[in-house]
Formats: sequence, structure tokens, C-alpha cells
Amino acid sequence: MTALIQAALDAVYLGSLFALYALGVAMIFGIMRLINFAHASLITVGAYAMAVTANLPLVLRILVTVAVCVLLALLLEFVAFRGLRGADPATLLVTSFAVSVLLTALCEATFGSLPKASPLDDWFQLSWVFGSVYVPTLNGVTIIVTALLLIGLSLFLAKTRWGTHMRAAAEDFTTARMLGVRANRVIMLAFAISGVLAAVAAILLVGTTGTVTPIFGLAPVLYGLIAAVVGGLSSLRGAVLGGFALGITSQLLQSFLPGDLRPFRDAFLFAAVFLLLVVRPQGLISPKQGERI
Repeated sequence: MTALIQAALDAVYLGSLFALYALGVAMIFGIMRLINFAHASLITVGAYAMAVTANLPLVLRILVTVAVCVLLALLLEFVAFRGLRGADPATLLVTSFAVSVLLTALCEATFGSLPKASPLDDWFQLSWVFGSVYVPTLNGVTIIVTALLLIGLSLFLAKTRWGTHMRAAAEDFTTARMLGVRANRVIMLAFAISGVLAAVAAILLVGTTGTVTPIFGLAPVLYGLIAAVVGGLSSLRGAVLGGFALGITSQLLQSFLPGDLRPFRDAFLFAAVFLLLVVRPQGLISPKQGERI
């Protein structure tokens, strides 16, 4: 029973991380139909911001990281993507790849290709103990922070004027503009939110790895994209559900596969994803079921 509870808690932690990654991908796709691989570079730059500010108090490091990621996200929107609105999705995809490669090269030129230390406070290395169940502090913080972000984002989209504008733009961008929705502000807001999500992901990942490299954000965005597709790429709810489904399945496979099969965990995981998408290509939640954006 203890092993099952421990595996469940670990699965919720990993699912929270994947949901966070998927939200960053789905936020931009919902409005622009852009699979933004440059989101990986936002996470990487956020992690380097944590490394550069390692001697500052943690609260100040977090504020600097969030500010850097939001400003970079807004800069990318203005410089790289604003002129491509309405372009073919393939053009947008190639542009996002180009931006990601450029930022990766800049990070490597600035900080080198070797891992750079970026430790969090020692407090994050502690664990909460409940009988025979151990919950690392970082895991608990990740679950709580992700839950707060999900609740806050849901309330923002449902209860505020700009949230309503974003949902309208995601449903039908052309009609929304005709009804007075300001395209520039809505898209900038979406990129700003994706910057916040990237910063949070970077901070939590740095707490896990303790180091950062120029390709630090690549794996999280790939997992986030897969999770978003599993859940339903046009739905925020779907992206969150897909993130939790992918993370929980991955952790349960790691916990309960026989020892000689555990090195092939990802093979089993992606085989399950493949079978799901064959049966249900639209993902767990179709656009008609979920709230697009």
C-alpha cells in the first residue's frame, strides 16, 4: 500500500510538470495556430537567469527569471512572429525552429556548452515524511505551484475582460477582430503568459537538475507538445489532462515495470500514445468539448 501511495504522489508530481509544459505550448497554439518550439529557448534562458543570479536571494532570483522570460517572449512575438500572422502553418513552424536554434546558439556562445551550476536553496533538498511515504519538498512545491497556476489561469480566462477576448480570439480570430478585440494586445498577452509558464518551468527544473545547458528546454517542450496532442492541442483543459495522463503513465510504468524492462519505459509510453492517437486522433478532448485557447 505504501509503495502504491508513493508511486501515486510521484506520478502527480511528474504529471504537474508535464501539464505545465503542455500549457506553454497550447497557449500560443490556441490563438496563432503556432507550435512554438522557441518556448524551449524561453525555458533555457530562464534557467540561465537563475544561474546568473545564483548569489541573490531566492525571491529576487525568481522575479528576475520571470521578468527575463516575459520580456523575451514579448520580444520574440514582436520581432519574429508579428509579421507572419496569417501565414501558412508550415512557415510559422519553420520560423519557430529558426528562432529556437538561434537562441540556443547564442546561449552556447555566451555560457559555453558545458553544464552551468544553478542551485536552489538547500531547503528544496529536504523531504516531507508521512510514515513510510517521502515527499521531496520540490515535488510538493511543484504540485502546489502548478495547481495555483491552473486555478489562476482558469479564473483569468473565465472572469476577466481580457480573458474573454483571448477565448474569443481562439474561437474565431477574424470575427473577434471585427467585434473590437485588439489583436496585438491579445497575442502579446498570450506570449506574456507563456513567458510566465516558461519561467516557472525553468525554476522547477533547475531545482531538479541543479545545472543548465544550451538545450535545457528542448526535452520539456517535446514532452509538452506530446502531452498537448494527447489531450487535444486546441484545448487548455485538454493540454492539462494530457500532461497529467502522460506524466502519471510514465511514472507508473517506471514504478511497476519489471526491472529488466524499465530501461524501455519510454518505448512503452510512446507506444501507448501512438495507440491512443490511432483510436482518437483529436486527443482526449476534442475542440468542441474543451475550451479553446
